[in-house]
Amino acid sequence: MRLTSKGRYAVRAMLDLTTHSNGNPVRLQEISQRQNISLHYLEQLFRKLRNGQSVKSVRGPGGGYVLARSMDQITIKDILDCVGENINPAKDIIGSEAETSNTVEFHLSKNYFQNLGTIMREYLSTTSLGDLMRKSKEIEIELKTEEAAAATQTEVVQAAQVESTIGLTSAIRNPIGEINQ
Repeated sequence: MRLTSKGRYAVRAMLDLTTHSNGNPVRLQEISQRQNISLHYLEQLFRKLRNGQSVKSVRGPGGGYVLARSMDQITIKDILDCVGENINPAKDIIGSEAETSNTVEFHLSKNYFQNLGTIMREYLSTTSLGDLMRKSKEIEIELKTEEAAAATQTEVVQAAQVESTIGLTSAIRNPIGEINQ
């Protein structure tokens, strides 16, 4: 399986839509700017997402796109299926090779990759937009905590530098201007 930019962009765009929607339509231009994805490419993806009933379009002023179902009902597999991503790692095994190869190794590898495909589909089917949105909240909290810790550490280092500079200059000269021994 190779997840192409089409699948990655579709998931990112759907996460952006979920984050910024709050029940209101979101314009593709906004998603394009935030995610740095071509507007033309997003239009193609959202046409497929709309046909796959993952999003609904709202026309008119203030129009855009909204989720067609709740974020907990739209799985990552749904999104990838809508845009035509093939998540089957055994897709190349079926066909002319299967007709000419009848070895133990061929059958072992075929079964292995078919099982891997099943596990991948199950994993993608059990992860929803809602799951990722909740995870994003946890990540935001972690990032803010790390930023606060880094800021505190920077302040401590700066204070130590100022203190050492002040101590150094006072050790060199006393208030009268004589050098201390």
